[in-house]
Amino acid sequence: MGKKYKNLPKASPKRFQKIAPDVKLGEGVQIHNFVNLYGCEIGDRTKVGSFVEIQKGVRIGKNCKISSHSFICEGVSIGDGVFVGHHVVFINDRYPRATNRRDKLQTKADWVVVPTSIGTNASIGSGAVILCGIQIGEGSMIGAGSVVTKNVKPHHIVAGNPARVLRMSTKK
Repeated sequence: MGKKYKNLPKASPKRFQKIAPDVKLGEGVQIHNFVNLYGCEIGDRTKVGSFVEIQKGVRIGKNCKISSHSFICEGVSIGDGVFVGHHVVFINDRYPRATNRRDKLQTKADWVVVPTSIGTNASIGSGAVILCGIQIGEGSMIGAGSVVTKNVKPHHIVAGNPARVLRMSTKK
């Protein structure tokens, strides 16, 4: 038998979310606990899982599913009906550094956001890393754990590190 604990606090009905006032949420958006949203736009009926951060300037379409532990950084645009698996990471800087040439911590002036776009009805498997400047085409599928370093044409299935084309999708 397990040990019984006394005087534990009851679960709080308060939701653990940080949603900035500049966030635009569509109708019926579902947001789970431990989510951080600021300066982004999320379309109707999209679901956002726990432990997700979505940064400023991100646009997510309607009817998407953003699974837990994903990071969607500034510069990313996601079309309607997109699936983002658990622990997917987007990158928005080609040359990330902590300091600039003067050995000071970088500021906005020291780097440029490189945009990334995900087409309608695309699917990104768990643990994938999407480098900046990438376009993932409509209906494409990214295999779990893939590192996407190049554009993915519409209705293609890619996987690996770096991600390579496996075949065309049979579903269009």
